[in-house]
Amino acid sequence: MVISSSNNYAKSNLEVVKIDTNNKIDSQRFTQNGQIQIYQSPYRGSYSSIIRDSLRNAALGRKVLIVQFMKGGVEQGIANPVKLCGNLTWVRSSHSFDQYNNEEIESNKNLKKSIHESTYELWKFCKNELLSGENEQIILDEIFLAIEMGIINKDDLISTLENRFIPGDVILTGTDIPKDLLLMANQITELRS
Repeated sequence: MVISSSNNYAKSNLEVVKIDTNNKIDSQRFTQNGQIQIYQSPYRGSYSSIIRDSLRNAALGRKVLIVQFMKGGVEQGIANPVKLCGNLTWVRSSHSFDQYNNEEIESNKNLKKSIHESTYELWKFCKNELLSGENEQIILDEIFLAIEMGIINKDDLISTLENRFIPGDVILTGTDIPKDLLLMANQITELRS
């Protein structure tokens, strides 16, 4: 099921989006942004279609960034991203962990701290990328779980999305999506089994 809403505003209604018409950079910045797409699913690991589409976009020449917030195990981090198709950058946490073993994470304070620090490091990287205009598509995989775990602040994500500068789409995935973010989305896709 796909639920769509439009957040496009007429240029005559710039007061709504608080853009100063005298400042051409801000007005240009707003008109160049792509859509915010949210993919939600009742279970984790159901976003293979997004990964497939990002590979296709990269092969077609678009610069794509995939950040998997709650995937560990490969110890890559920002310093060791995986590059695919020449245009796709794939980043996971710098810390190796089993995201499905909540008991181990909760019982080990050092592990929990390390996961929080490496995930927050990914978020700082993503904020810079969302504001830089360097990528044509950015995928923030399982960012809502990072919000739920208290690693990323929901209002910080909202503010960053409002000020983003990216010619293409920002795709967010997760299970429990805050209502504020659902209201920002241009497209919401609910994946069902």
